Amino acid sequence: MEKVNLTEMFASFDEQWAPCLAGELNGQAVKLAKVESEFVWHHFDDADELFLVTSGELRIEFHDESDVVLREWEFVIVRRGVGTPLSR
Repeated sequence: MEKVNLTEMFASFDEQWAPCLAGELNGQAVKLAKVESEFVWHHFDDADELFLVTSGELRIEFHDESDVVLREWEFVIVRRGVGTPLSR
């Protein structure tokens, strides 16, 4: 087993919207990313995606025109096949 310190891992990179692999769980990648501003529409064909906010706020808009706002220490799971643009 390998322990991961999130504070140290986040401090190890500065690039925005470039996920950093933190580990794997049951064949799924656990990625960390720093985000700022808007991101383009995309969807998740092969896997569910968990978005956990550790600092700040993240607004996620979905193709069906619904949205969710995540604040610090909140998360949402976006199911595979769902399209979304990510924005701040």
